[in-house]
This record gives sequence, structure tokens and C-alpha cells, in this order.
Amino acid sequence: QVQVVESGGGVVQPGGSLRLSCVASGFTSDYYAIAWFRQAPGKEREGLSCIESSDGGTLYADSVKGRFTISRDNAKNTVYLQMNSLRPEDTAVYYCAADYSAGNVCSIRFEYDYWGQGTQVTVSS
Repeated sequence: QVQVVESGGGVVQPGGSLRLSCVASGFTSDYYAIAWFRQAPGKEREGLSCIESSDGGTLYADSVKGRFTISRDNAKNTVYLQMNSLRPEDTAVYYCAADYSAGNVCSIRFEYDYWGQGTQVTVSS
């Protein structure tokens, strides 16, 4: 069974940076996608970014383009989300999600089968 674990959340001042990590284990194929989502109190879950394990293709939501960067390590089972220029409205629980991929462009829709427990990011002065 695939397991997904996020880490790296915390409290940061506006304009600061955080790097979140996502470790996905248990895949029996080299082809999988990992995505980041977030959900703030009273708001719908929002897809932020995704990356393919095979070719490294990425996708970003407009709300984080130019500020957030997704990347992966050489083992292709750890994904990072570098978050810069953080704003108070970025405050949310951040979730990592994973799923098998057939080589298509990854998605930030809510269609992933495996989810982490979430990590809290708070941007406040």
C-alpha cells in the first residue's frame, strides 16, 4: 500500500520561506505523480502543484506561480515544495497526495488515491 507523509510546516512571518517535504513509499511502478494541496478554514481544498516521477513535468496553480517551486530527488520518491514570499492568505493545512500515473500530464484536481495527514503552515506577524 502506498503511504504518503508530509513534513516541514510551521510558523513564518510574511515574506518568509518554508520548504515542505513529501515522502511517498510503497509504489510498485516507477510511474507516479505527486501533488500538493491546501485547505484553509472555511475554504475549499485548493490544488497547488504537481510533478511526474518519470519526466519531471510540473503544473502550478495561478495562485502560487512565481512563488512556489516543486521538485523531486534522484530516488523519485521524495518531493519538495519550496514556498517563498509567503503571505497570510497562504495559511492553511498543506497536503501531499500521490497516485499511479500512465505518463499523462499530472493533475491538481482532487483525484488522488493516497493522501498524507497534512502539515500546518501559518503565516503571521
